[in-house]
Amino acid sequence: MRNRKRWKKRFAKNEAELSVTPFMNLMVILVPFLLIMLVFAKITILEVHLPSASNEVKPNKRELVLEVIVKEDYLIVQDKNGSFRRYMIEKKDESYDVELLSQTLQSLKSKFPDNVAASILLEPDIGYESLVLVMDAVRAIDIEDEQGNFTRAELFPDISLGDAPV
Repeated sequence: MRNRKRWKKRFAKNEAELSVTPFMNLMVILVPFLLIMLVFAKITILEVHLPSASNEVKPNKRELVLEVIVKEDYLIVQDKNGSFRRYMIEKKDESYDVELLSQTLQSLKSKFPDNVAASILLEPDIGYESLVLVMDAVRAIDIEDEQGNFTRAELFPDISLGDAPV
C-alpha cells in the first residue's frame, strides 16, 4: 500500500504542461510567408455575360452582332444581322481549328474595329477545354514584332455565353 501511495505522489508531481512555444514559432514564420506568397499568386477572373432575351438587338446592317457557334464537328462564325456570309470551320485532327478561327475573326475585326462584343453559343456536349480554346481565340491574339517579342491585341473581349440553336 505504501508503495502505491509513493508511486502516485511521484507521478502526480510531474504533470505534463503543454508548451505553445513551438506552435507560436511556427506561426511567426508561416503567417508572413503566406502573406508574401499571396502577392505572387495571380488569380484571373474572366467576366462573361449571359445573353438575355429581353435585350433583343434591332437589326442594323452597320452593326456587327458576332456569333461563334460551337458544334460537335465544326465552328460557325456568323453575324446575327446577316451583314456578311457565314463561315464554317471544320475540325482539324480531332480538335477545333482555332488558328483559322482567329484569322477569320481578325478579318472581321478589321471591317468592324469598334465592335468588342461576341456571343459563343455551345451545343450541350461540348467540353470545357474546347470552350476555353474558342474563348481565347475570340478574345485576343498574340502579335510578334521584329525582335521576337509578343504583344496581346484584343479582338472581341466582351464575351457572352449561350446555347447553340438547334
